[in-house]
Amino acid sequence: MENIFDTEVFNNIKSRIESLEVNTQAQWGKMSVDQMVHHCQGPLNIILEKETYGLKPSWFARTFFKKSMYSDKLWRKNLPTLKEFRETRNYDFQDEKQKLISLLEELGTDRERTEWQDHPTFGPMTKEQWGKMHYKHLDHHLRQFGV
Repeated sequence: MENIFDTEVFNNIKSRIESLEVNTQAQWGKMSVDQMVHHCQGPLNIILEKETYGLKPSWFARTFFKKSMYSDKLWRKNLPTLKEFRETRNYDFQDEKQKLISLLEELGTDRERTEWQDHPTFGPMTKEQWGKMHYKHLDHHLRQFGV
């Protein structure tokens, strides 16, 4: 699995986000493009320690789902979204896209860090695990919208 902390991978993800347009249609799922770029900010806010979204430690999630967050296996289409990250309202696409890019750039400036905080649900995670998880999440949604 690619890692968001790799410069080439980071630049590719950023370029794919920049290529999204207000009228980009989802190839699967319920979110619109404005909802998706807002949704993708959540996990970045977690790693940047800006928000926890009320997530709590979970032995079940740590035991059964943590590895799938950064494994080489792609997530299937139409996976259910945690209620904390479900999007039901509409957003200003350009504003949300810029916020997502800004958060991504903020993460990019931290890429040399070696120590990262625990994930609020999955517990301790290495830099490699964090990097793969963020790549996998962003890639999943960018593929959802055909970019």
